[in-house]
Amino acid sequence: MAYERVPLDKFSEVFGATIELSSVALGGKILSFSDEFFADASNLLKVEPSVSMKGQFGPKGSLFDGWETRRHNPAYDWVVIALGAPGTIVGFDIDTAHFNGNEAPAGSVHGYYSTDGSVPGPEEKAWSEILPRASLGPSSRHLFLLPSPSTPYTHLKLSQYPDGGIARFRAYGSVTPLFPSDPRVPLDLAHVLSGGLVVQVSDAHFSRASNLLLPGRGYDMRDGWETRRSREKGHTEWAIIKLGAAGYLTQAEIDTAFFIGNFPESVELHATNSEEVIPGEDAEWTTIAPRSKTGPNKQHFFKLENVEGHVYTHVRVIMHPDGGMKRVRITGTRAVPGHAPPSLSKELPAIPAGAPPLRLVPAEPLTSSAFAPFGQVLQAWADPTNAPPGTVHTPANNGTAVKYHRLAAITSSYPEGSGEFTGIGVYRSTPAEGARVGGVWQIRMMERHPHTNQAFIPMGTATHPQGEKPLAQNGFYLVCVAEKDKDDKPDLNTLKAFVASTSQGVMYNENTWHHPMCVLDSPIDFACIETQMGTRSEGLDCELIRYADDEVTVAVQIPQL
Repeated sequence: MAYERVPLDKFSEVFGATIELSSVALGGKILSFSDEFFADASNLLKVEPSVSMKGQFGPKGSLFDGWETRRHNPAYDWVVIALGAPGTIVGFDIDTAHFNGNEAPAGSVHGYYSTDGSVPGPEEKAWSEILPRASLGPSSRHLFLLPSPSTPYTHLKLSQYPDGGIARFRAYGSVTPLFPSDPRVPLDLAHVLSGGLVVQVSDAHFSRASNLLLPGRGYDMRDGWETRRSREKGHTEWAIIKLGAAGYLTQAEIDTAFFIGNFPESVELHATNSEEVIPGEDAEWTTIAPRSKTGPNKQHFFKLENVEGHVYTHVRVIMHPDGGMKRVRITGTRAVPGHAPPSLSKELPAIPAGAPPLRLVPAEPLTSSAFAPFGQVLQAWADPTNAPPGTVHTPANNGTAVKYHRLAAITSSYPEGSGEFTGIGVYRSTPAEGARVGGVWQIRMMERHPHTNQAFIPMGTATHPQGEKPLAQNGFYLVCVAEKDKDDKPDLNTLKAFVASTSQGVMYNENTWHHPMCVLDSPIDFACIETQMGTRSEGLDCELIRYADDEVTVAVQIPQL
């Protein structure tokens, strides 16, 4: 296969709308290699550019931030790479930065598509040539563009002739998505593994907009999208995302993780349907999420509007005026011929005549910061630095544990002499009708405890001695809370919904309106810690409000987890 060399100043023009399929950020990894005597092959896939280690020496000689093999190879050296996702290749970046006099003189790339995870040996004929042997020079990036996209591959073999060093290797192209067989299953249509692609961006001065579609929440600001600072009134920055498949959209998330002093002031979302990779200037854009303020280091969830029954192929995210964000998630279902568009009315019972319009609230992941106005989240953090400010944690149990101190205190304000007693009870919660992952669930009651706070802690998966089956090992439950209105009743217009896992407990503040425990899909046992009322405290413990069918005004949109 022929190729074209691309000047470095044309990189954005040629590869700006592609995905780095080999990146470790996407899950790319080194599987095997012929040799890495001087420098590790794993350095090839690092996200950050290679750095100079001039003057630094180890037991084997000079140190290099790249892959370097022994001298005097009679044939060639090779490394086998598993791509982060199967995809078609459009070109490569083979970078010999800081290798000068010991660089690889030439390189080639072969590909293989595996259906079962197995990979042929480096000398087997199953490998297909993608980039023929091409010369490389010292300490420079070598960009190669293929004449047309390749067939899909899952693995690549990078070869260097005969030996030497390569600092970084990047394979650019498009993901070949593997969709669920049922088109009704909701998924993130913008996700890179769904085939989502950032096709146009106004500015990416500090980091690429394509990072918006990567898995997870990343590690720091470098793997998000950040623009220059602007000083003009009314300024905006934007990125256009081509969805992996045309679809019916329902919910969006904009995450500003790690952007603390440089998050956008506000954001909005538009969508269109276009057969072009980049919609033309005459494209009609529909507002699906109006301009809303954002906050630092936070996930923002939006129930989309103007979407029911409409098929969209592209989403435009707009920042006012500039800044940075980590991820954009666009949840929906694929528009597949022969399948009717989803209708919210089919998910919900019929609303009685004269009842108020039903408002949908997207359930978001339970976090300490978002839940803070209503209580505390009780959990251990994989990284203690992610715990709320002021959280005290110390090693425990001879170094095999970390203890998080004083996450929540038990409080009560019962009248004197009411016979209160602080203790522990157990609730066995089973799913309410309609309470399921990916569903829509109506709020029909709210309660509060005027004189005690109340903790609910999932008890995990222990098998009970009576021989009962273990409960769900990875269960989820809903936490729904609301502020008070002027009459001291729950204001359902302020209702917030959170999805919690069985590794998280919650402590509701005294006098906080909340829904009783609502588990999803499978039963969960909870330990309930509270100051329980005595026999002379009747009527003081729990205030409960139920809503008739014609009073139901809000429902929770439960994400596909």
